[in-house]
Amino acid sequence: MSEQSHASAGRTLATRRRPVQQRSQERYGRILDACAGLLDEVGATALTTKEVAQRAQVPIGTLYQFFAGKEDLLAALATRNLDQYLQRLDHRLAADAPVGPARFTDLAVDEFVAMKRAVPGFGQIDFGLADVAAPTGLRDDRHLLDAGVDNNTAVALRLQTLGGEVFATGDPAAFTLALRVALEAADAVLKLAFRGSPEGDPALIAECKRLLRSYLVEQPPAG
Repeated sequence: MSEQSHASAGRTLATRRRPVQQRSQERYGRILDACAGLLDEVGATALTTKEVAQRAQVPIGTLYQFFAGKEDLLAALATRNLDQYLQRLDHRLAADAPVGPARFTDLAVDEFVAMKRAVPGFGQIDFGLADVAAPTGLRDDRHLLDAGVDNNTAVALRLQTLGGEVFATGDPAAFTLALRVALEAADAVLKLAFRGSPEGDPALIAECKRLLRSYLVEQPPAG
């Protein structure tokens, strides 16, 4: 499936109703903020829509106007996190222009680490559940961003749009695969970096950058 096809496929677990009016948008954002805060306190397994509605100070019926359930709520938060990450990374790239592949890789890690340290709920669910091995009660926790592909593939496709010209690979499919592998590796190293400290181990963060540069820059995908 092409990148455009992935983008148009979207999620089958989509929100029930996208907010249009300002008041609805404010409530929608408040619900996601409440969800993020509660994730830091109780984790994804114990999270309930009732608690989220109470924290957001909205009737439970209002929550269900926007979200079909807990899975849909977490999917919307993961999507917001990814959108925010890409916007912040894009701003960094513009401020640092011109940017080569090595600098792009470093900035991508730096922005993820910055959000890990500062954004509520990001440690529990960045662009998908941080610990998919743990029981969550969700049907499809590996496909929160897109029902058609796993979370890291969905992130890879979005990053490819942002950094494709920087890497200038001739084979988009090979580059998508390389980004997916890079994301899986970065996930593992950064989980280790943050396991013992909310700020992350600087040595492991540096090793993550070195690993990604070695894989994506020094030995780029064929194409």
